[in-house]
Amino acid sequence: MKHTLTIALATASLMLAGCASGPKEPQQPVASCVFADGSNQPAPEWVCGAPVEGIDLSAVGYADKSAAGPNFMKQMAATAARVELAQTMQVEVQNMIKQYAETTGVGDSETVDMVNTSVTKQITKETLIGSKIFRQMPTPTGGMVVLVGLDADTVNKLAEQALKTSMNNERALWQKFQAEKSFDELAEEISNMEGSN
Repeated sequence: MKHTLTIALATASLMLAGCASGPKEPQQPVASCVFADGSNQPAPEWVCGAPVEGIDLSAVGYADKSAAGPNFMKQMAATAARVELAQTMQVEVQNMIKQYAETTGVGDSETVDMVNTSVTKQITKETLIGSKIFRQMPTPTGGMVVLVGLDADTVNKLAEQALKTSMNNERALWQKFQAEKSFDELAEEISNMEGSN
C-alpha cells in the first residue's frame, strides 16, 4: 500500500508541475537583418550588406538622429559608407595587382607590396568621386541609413584610373614592376583581369 501511495503522489506532483508551467509561448521568428541603431527592428537585407542587383561594390553607412536635420544625417551616413567602400575597393585593386603579378611572373613580392601601397593612396580619392547613393531610409530611432555603391563599369574605370595615377606618381617603382609595357597598357590589363572573373 505504501508503494502504491508513493507512486500516486509522484504522479500527482508531476501533473501539478506540468499544469503550473502553463502553455509555452510560441517563439518569435528572428529577423535575418536588423537595424544596427540599437532598436533591433527588422530591416531590409541591403541594410546588412546583402548584394543589390546592378551594384558591383557597395557599403552601408549609418548616422544617428541629429538636430541638424535629414540632409546632414544623409551626408554623415554617406561619408561613413564611402570610407568603407574605399577600403573594399583598395582590397579589390590590390588583389588585381597580385593576380597580375602571379599570372605574368613579374615583380618580386617586395615590389608588389610597394605597388599596392602606392595604389592604395589613390583609391580613396577615386572611389569617393565615383560612388553614389543608391538607397536611403530612416532608422527606427530617427537616424539615417544609406547604401552607397559602384556599378561594375565604374569599378573597372576607377581601378584603371587609380592605377594610372599611381603609375604617374611612382614611375620608377612601376618600371621595376613591369618594364616592357606602357603604363596605360599595364593598367588596362590589370583592370581587365578583375572584369573577366
